[in-house]
Amino acid sequence: MKNTYCTILLLIIGTISVNAQKVFRTSYKSDADKIIFVTDYKSEADMIVYETKYKSEAKPYSGIWFWTTYKSEADWQVYFTKYKSEANLKIYITKYKSEAGMK
Repeated sequence: MKNTYCTILLLIIGTISVNAQKVFRTSYKSDADKIIFVTDYKSEADMIVYETKYKSEAKPYSGIWFWTTYKSEADWQVYFTKYKSEANLKIYITKYKSEAGMK
């Protein structure tokens, strides 16, 4: 019984951690996994994002995002909103890779 619980826990943790941040921008809110509002202030953000040119730098929940050209390559499809109240994730975009990550 204990082994069953351990196996289930490991599967859940493994599933959560495989979400690399390869991101595709969608034009439709209904297609999006995340609805994003970009804030002007780091203190308001849930995540600080650094945009990279290299797919290999995108790591799970690291805040380092690689923009994909094709929807099928993406782990997240995102829609950008003008309204903070619509967003389920608020981000601040940084110029420095070392600042990236969840808050």
